[in-house]
Amino acid sequence: MRQQTLKSSFKVTGVGLHTGKEYTLKLLPAPANTGYRIRRSDLDGKPEIPVFAEMVDFTDRCTKISCAQFSVATIEHALSALYGMGVDNCILEVDGPEFPILTGSAIPYVEGIKSVGIETQQDDRDIYIVKKTFEVEDPDTGARLILFPREETIIEANLQYDSNPPGRQHFTFCEKDSYEEAIASARSYVFVSEVIPLLHRGLIKGGSISNALIIKDRELTTEEETLLRKEIPEYKTGSTLGYINPSENLGENEPARHKILDLLGDLALAGRYFKGHLIATKPGHTINNKLARLLRNEIKQSETQEPYYNPDDDPILNIEQIRELLPHRYPFLLVDKVIEMGHNSIVGLKAVTGNEPFFEGHFPDEPVMPGVLIVEALAQTGGLLVINALKDEGTWSTYLLKIDNVKFRRKVVPGDTLLFCLKLLTEIRRGIARMRGLAFVGSRVVCEAEFTAQIVKNNPREEK
Repeated sequence: MRQQTLKSSFKVTGVGLHTGKEYTLKLLPAPANTGYRIRRSDLDGKPEIPVFAEMVDFTDRCTKISCAQFSVATIEHALSALYGMGVDNCILEVDGPEFPILTGSAIPYVEGIKSVGIETQQDDRDIYIVKKTFEVEDPDTGARLILFPREETIIEANLQYDSNPPGRQHFTFCEKDSYEEAIASARSYVFVSEVIPLLHRGLIKGGSISNALIIKDRELTTEEETLLRKEIPEYKTGSTLGYINPSENLGENEPARHKILDLLGDLALAGRYFKGHLIATKPGHTINNKLARLLRNEIKQSETQEPYYNPDDDPILNIEQIRELLPHRYPFLLVDKVIEMGHNSIVGLKAVTGNEPFFEGHFPDEPVMPGVLIVEALAQTGGLLVINALKDEGTWSTYLLKIDNVKFRRKVVPGDTLLFCLKLLTEIRRGIARMRGLAFVGSRVVCEAEFTAQIVKNNPREEK
């Protein structure tokens, strides 16, 4: 799947949840590989930064990021909408230290995204495939997040409250589900007993019945009722226990749905979409950020993740199709099949057997695949990417002009399955292709290199 951005910009205006002041947030298109960046238009020079999990420094009733130049709070709903609607790259320009709370949900952002449309970009989307279990917990609150390996994205939210409603709630969101229909309309929620303490702490100054689901969880004293009515004029003194302003379309599990909305916004700060099964018990911004930081560290520690390979899947190119594209033949054809191919990336495979002809001399008593042949196999796989894109325009050949930054990390021996992952570093210009390649055995990188190659159209009389 390729990356996406907005076709054009749109803006929203409203009060900040915690400051109670009015702000305008503009969402603008961004080039491929930009990710999410926040810009403060009210500061000199309009400073702008990418936003990641390690920049979060406040998680009480919102997610706030800070850097040397500025801070911005309550960013989770906008990021959730972008992430949930499949927008990879966006500039979020705000004229103050907080995003507007709007309806307390993500639906205003979804409506804005739909109004301007989504544009598909040329670069492929990088997806983090969860291949080991991550677990974070908070013994004090009982919050716990467990992320398991899975070939699709599933998020489960489990809540348990003493008051009923909300009582015990569960909701599951799968990648095939509609974010707009299942998640986007779910509002932030607050218990009546929490409102006055939060106000005393200088929070939720912009909160109201119009931007939050309010739950009366216990009877209040006359003094509490008076204070609450003063701070929230829409609140009706003497309201019965339960939802004061229930949703007409989301039903009783709106809190569980909103927890998933927040999870998506907070995990967007890991920097990539992920595939895995997340079970969230009593999630909140603090524990969400702990998991986002773990994922972020995993992504940073490895330049790329080993490609996913299922032997039962049909190849994109089999050996016969590879022979139609490449001039190489035995014993120098070193790619058995292609298992993934995008606009600017490709994954090929070679099963290394004990019958390889080069093992006879390299070395008879300790068979090791020559490093130069691993590099050649990477180059052949890269050649398949560019030649396959041009096959309707005749036949082509690729010739290496330069190989840079070659590194060998471990031996390749009989029985290994080599996976070759290559990605274009730039668009192909004037017949010159630049790409970076990594060769994996299992989850370990065994070789890496950068290639510059010339693409040449074959003379018809030279074609066989």
